[in-house]
Amino acid sequence: MRKKLVAAAMVLAVAAPLAACEGMNRTQQRALSGGAIGAAGGAAVGALTGGSLVTGALIGGAGGAAVGALTSR
Repeated sequence: MRKKLVAAAMVLAVAAPLAACEGMNRTQQRALSGGAIGAAGGAAVGALTGGSLVTGALIGGAGGAAVGALTSR
């Protein structure tokens, strides 16, 4: 039961910010979605390597947001 609750919370944490993309321009949308994807990936890598989930999410989120904002269409 706890694993399902954690999984549902993670999906909501990633999906909720993406729902706010409607009023943003393309660069802002890419930065937000890149940050969300990077945070999820960073947390997963942190969990798999025995590191900190929070540190992995912060590093991944920052990297993903930067790449999303700097890339063109």
